[in-house]
Amino acid sequence: MFKQAELVKTVFSPGDYPPRLGVEFSFAGRSNVGKSTLLNVLLGVRIAHVSGTPGKTGSVNFYKVDGRFYFVDLPGYGYARRSRVELERWRVLVEDYFAERYEVSFPIVLIDIRHPLQKADITMLDFLRARELPFVTVLTKSDKLSASQLKKMLSVHEKQVLDYGAVAVFPVSAISGKGISELKREISSILGSYSVDRR
Repeated sequence: MFKQAELVKTVFSPGDYPPRLGVEFSFAGRSNVGKSTLLNVLLGVRIAHVSGTPGKTGSVNFYKVDGRFYFVDLPGYGYARRSRVELERWRVLVEDYFAERYEVSFPIVLIDIRHPLQKADITMLDFLRARELPFVTVLTKSDKLSASQLKKMLSVHEKQVLDYGAVAVFPVSAISGKGISELKREISSILGSYSVDRR
């Protein structure tokens, strides 16, 4: 579905962004939720670095897809072992990204389906709701739950994130591939119908 991808910009400073292409899908989530792994599965190529150290990504990474739009990998949040200075730098960078790319950014928020919403998740959802940004929620690591556990946690998360403004919820597994095709179709649908005039 997505045929070509390339890393075109790694941003460490607010405002240092590449030219806009139209809609861009910004992937946000807690450290170690599986953002880089999901990006690699969606794109069908190992392009995003997967680190064994949570909180490693401290930049905003722009991947150009099919020469038409961006997947944007935002710094993982909620990792307590980083210094306050570094965490603050990340916060400023993410807030600046959404302020500068508000008209074109469509957030995709990743949440570990195995756990209730964490404080950092709620902070991000509050941030998006305050800015009236619609978003898609991706519930990662669904392969690690039994069928009954999956049904229970899906229901719990759906009720919460829909209240925050999620337009769709997808349980996925980068290991089994569950939900990946559905998520790709949703991204393609948003891409096809998107207009900057909607905001």
